[in-house]
Amino acid sequence: MSNDLILRFAMSERTPLLHYRLSTSVNEQSGEHQQCLPGDAVERIPAISRRRSAPSSQPKKLSTFFGVVIPTLLSMFSVVVFLRIGFVVGQCGLYQAIIMFLVAYLIISMTVLSVCAISTNGALDAGGAYYMISRALGPEFGGSLGVMFFLANVCSSALFVLGLVEAIMASFGSTASTLQVLPAGYWWSLLYATGILLVCLLVCLVGAEIYAKATFIIFLIVMVVLATVFISFFAVHPHIVNLPPPSQPVSNDTGPPPPTVANFTGFKLDTLLGNLGAHYAVDYTTGTMMSFATVFAVMFNGCTGIMAGSNMSGDLRNPSYSIPRGTITAVIFTFITYNLLSLLVACSCDRVLLQRDYSFLRDINVWHPFVTIGVYSSTLSAAMSNLIGASRILYALARDDLFGTVLYLAKKTSRSGNPWVSVLISWFLVQLVLFSGKLNTIASIVTIFFLLVYAAVDLACLALEWASAPNFRPTFRYFTWHTCVLGIVGCAVMMFLINSIYASAAIAFMLLLLLLIHYLSPTSSWGYISQALIFHQVRKYLLMLDVRKDHVKFWRPQVLLMVSNPRSSVGLITFINDIKKSGLYVLGHVQLGDLDSLPSDPLQARYDSWLSLVDHLNIKAFVNLTLADSVRHGVQHLLFISGLGGMRPNTLVLGFYDDCPPEDKLTDPTYSSGVTGGGRLDSGKVLGPQEYVAVIADAVKMSKNVALARYFHQFDRASTLSSAGKGALYVDVWPVNLMRPDSSSYVDTCSFFLLQLACVLNMVRAWRHARLRLFLCVEEGRSMRGPEEKLGHLLKQLRIKAHVYPVPWDLQVALHWQRQGDADKTRPPCQSPKEDEFEEEGDDDYVNSFPSNATRVSDEYLSAVNRLILDQTCPPPAVRFLYLPRPPADTRRYTSYLRQLDLLTKGLGPTLLIHGVTPVITTDL
Repeated sequence: MSNDLILRFAMSERTPLLHYRLSTSVNEQSGEHQQCLPGDAVERIPAISRRRSAPSSQPKKLSTFFGVVIPTLLSMFSVVVFLRIGFVVGQCGLYQAIIMFLVAYLIISMTVLSVCAISTNGALDAGGAYYMISRALGPEFGGSLGVMFFLANVCSSALFVLGLVEAIMASFGSTASTLQVLPAGYWWSLLYATGILLVCLLVCLVGAEIYAKATFIIFLIVMVVLATVFISFFAVHPHIVNLPPPSQPVSNDTGPPPPTVANFTGFKLDTLLGNLGAHYAVDYTTGTMMSFATVFAVMFNGCTGIMAGSNMSGDLRNPSYSIPRGTITAVIFTFITYNLLSLLVACSCDRVLLQRDYSFLRDINVWHPFVTIGVYSSTLSAAMSNLIGASRILYALARDDLFGTVLYLAKKTSRSGNPWVSVLISWFLVQLVLFSGKLNTIASIVTIFFLLVYAAVDLACLALEWASAPNFRPTFRYFTWHTCVLGIVGCAVMMFLINSIYASAAIAFMLLLLLLIHYLSPTSSWGYISQALIFHQVRKYLLMLDVRKDHVKFWRPQVLLMVSNPRSSVGLITFINDIKKSGLYVLGHVQLGDLDSLPSDPLQARYDSWLSLVDHLNIKAFVNLTLADSVRHGVQHLLFISGLGGMRPNTLVLGFYDDCPPEDKLTDPTYSSGVTGGGRLDSGKVLGPQEYVAVIADAVKMSKNVALARYFHQFDRASTLSSAGKGALYVDVWPVNLMRPDSSSYVDTCSFFLLQLACVLNMVRAWRHARLRLFLCVEEGRSMRGPEEKLGHLLKQLRIKAHVYPVPWDLQVALHWQRQGDADKTRPPCQSPKEDEFEEEGDDDYVNSFPSNATRVSDEYLSAVNRLILDQTCPPPAVRFLYLPRPPADTRRYTSYLRQLDLLTKGLGPTLLIHGVTPVITTDL
């Protein structure tokens, strides 16, 4: 299949997988493949794919050994292997030292397993840990932790540079040294640090290849030095070692003076037995008392270089292959080396030597300068590794456009693909940190930043595993969610063990960055793991939501609102959002058409516009669109298929069928142009009155509650609720069937449903100050106090706070019976009154509640009732709830039924005609 054919297929089918594969092949293949593409093909490939493909055009040359093993080994060794092994064994003893290494390597091994899993799950680009976190957890987590990881690398690079300067000054600038050839002082130290950093800059500017060669030379030096260290334990004879003076002055009244000499005993059993247990003492360099936690924190700094190889992911020939193998190799090698050195040290050096001379390996080496060279080399390598790692993270952050134009220059690369601007920015920031002179105050928080990133990598792997996404198929399978959790817990414990204040500050800083990126950065196309996790959990809970366990006590409205044109329905959409009471809310739309006669589904292109409408109106609703040959069939489809499991609509809301011209209430045309197929308002109706009433009848047959909304084009939620501060806000409820004057004293399921919806609206925060007014129609000839007291008692039982207003309607009832008498005189003898009344068969509440001799109401009566309702408008309500009678069984009377509803509600303002078929209220606990 040719490339242009594949491209046309991918573009027409909108398949992200094909887009990804195509963009990869286009950039990795030769230029002739690009010539096969259509003229606008590159423009149609997603921007994120183009950004990702930019460096892919350059060959990646680093192998597993040069790109991962060597940087990781040197970063994990740094100076710990030469200067802190004796400190750990001398303070903790051999037993606790081995336990410390086991715990530390258990923590980092869990993170290494997560890194291996993520790196083998697909193409890995520049950025290392940042790339893994951002593509798994989304731009917010990825961006915030990427910034922290970048700053940690910057500060760590400065830390190693200053450490190298201090080591050089100890050998060539100290007054105690026999080779005092370098001048000392703050500015001299800064000058030396700047020169060392300049060497690191030059190596990183040339590119990853020269960096790999430089680190390889340093690696050889460190390995040779390490070999001499091991040989020295066997080759050097026992002798006395002179101890350095303590850095902190010791007063004469604190006890005996500190020792000045110690012994290198060679391999002796007594020496080993003396070094097995812990013996914590004062650190001679800082004067502070050591403990398990403080020693563990110092030792753990030597284990935080596991990401050095991952940071080079953009320069590796095959990142998915190299990162797992190289990182695991480096971790195993350093673990064996640390434990073997600890054993040799415990067998040959007395505790005084280990506690009082951290550079004792130099004093017992076959040639003393060897260890000094090893310290210099490993420190320089660690500084260089952190500098180039920081530049790669910054480049990845810039290329992803999370911070807009702030990092625009950092995207620039050389012809070989080296991000030289990012290297310069990283170098400049390291140089600024060097001005502090001493980094002891931030050394702990640098380690905490690293640990926070490691915990995030574990969290990313855990989220991918728990989401159970089919596309999470890493070739590295030696991990489970248990290892991820252990890694997260271990990193968190270590953070607070090192420094709880710095750990809390780091987490707060991460959350601040997360919020800034969430609100300021553009939407990414990487995918959000939160959506996969939500899907996984929602599916599980939906299966647990059993409709057979539904109870009236926990009923809530679950609404399907049919929307023809959102431009004229904004008021109704926002009002129904208030009335749903944390229930399901679905916006339904029917487009007339036949899929057989169309080339593709026209609704797919409009779905995103509907979702944008939901976001624009700030409502909590789902969207369901359907294609049908008629509106009635479309509504039937939506009533059947909307929702899932126990979350299905129980209430259908329709706009009223009248001649009111639609009014444009949507200020931004971009949201409705897609949902309606154009930017204009169409006043033409797509269904007749007969079909409209049939839709209502269908919903009732399906045991759905029905609400007809009229005049909601006049409803403006913002102005309505803002006017509540100037005066009382009222919601009027007429809980009896006004189209059945002989049943005004009856309260049925539908009446309770009206009361419940009005109460639900009153419970919404924005409507909490609204006052419910219940209007009870009574005849003056009867006692008005009795029905009012009964209704008030019922409201008290139902915990509904409302004011009951009796409304005399003798004139309206008299008019009804007068017209009814005239109708009886003119009715043919063979016609039964039953034929003219609204049938209530199939609804036991209606059959039992309404008198059997009720007959059709006249237009004059309905107009009189309409005037009666309008008279009760002092002050006018924000919305009215009226009783909606069931449609007649005789379909020939549908048009008459709709006309009577029109007369009843004419000019009432925002009104809901409601018909309830399910019990929704209970007085039980």
